Amino acid sequence: MELVMSMAIIGGLGLFFAIVLAYAAQRFAVEEDPRVEMVIDLLPGANCGACGFSGCAAAAEKICCGEVPVDSCIPGGKAVCDSICEVLGVAAVASEGRKVAEIHCLGSRDVAPDKFEYQGVHDCKAAMMYSGGFKACSYGCLGLGTCVEVCPFDALSMGANGLPQVDTEKCTGCGVCAKACPRGVIHIVSADRKAKYVPCNSHDRGKTVRQVCEVGCIACRACVRACPNEAITMEDNLAVINRDKCDDCGKCVEVCKRGIIKDVGKVLVVA
Repeated sequence: MELVMSMAIIGGLGLFFAIVLAYAAQRFAVEEDPRVEMVIDLLPGANCGACGFSGCAAAAEKICCGEVPVDSCIPGGKAVCDSICEVLGVAAVASEGRKVAEIHCLGSRDVAPDKFEYQGVHDCKAAMMYSGGFKACSYGCLGLGTCVEVCPFDALSMGANGLPQVDTEKCTGCGVCAKACPRGVIHIVSADRKAKYVPCNSHDRGKTVRQVCEVGCIACRACVRACPNEAITMEDNLAVINRDKCDDCGKCVEVCKRGIIKDVGKVLVVA
């Protein structure tokens, strides 16, 4: 008799909790937005994190509820943005042009020596933990390929000279590589950029640059003086070219004492 009573009580409790759970599930159910799945299908699916979220699914949810802009997907560009706008029934927004990564260092092994032999973990961030990195130039690329490893689009590779190279056809400008570089060597720029640029990252004074790199900018200001359009300025000991002002006349190239001013898009494998 006691066994029957116990089973009845347990069964009754089970039924009670089942009813409570069913009610709670119905009462507090969160209505799913059917547009989320549609937006997820439109996104590249690389889960690169360029949008600031852990993956495309999280980004899709935020886009659909209006918490982030419809053009938050950098790799997707304007095409994906326009498709999302169509799904959401909103007006298409003007997206910026396509972006790509650009390497700002010419310090290959033969022109920029190391200050000691590094035998640690093959990772740029790990190498930085040892006296700020093994390269004598404290701004130069360490060449351990961390940027290559993190690229979700297989757009980066290491050149024979020990420096990364960018495949501009594959690169989406997501910026994951730039965030991973502990020395800020990688810049994200417009893919439609023209004119000249200075592929150097050093902000040391000229004397120091000469000691650690044969091709680094020494801030001599010769290019600044030669530019007829005032497109070049010296910012913290580094020549910077305003690409909106530059007409690609080449006068800066003629006077550069180190021959480091290059044509944009011509230096994919930096050496």
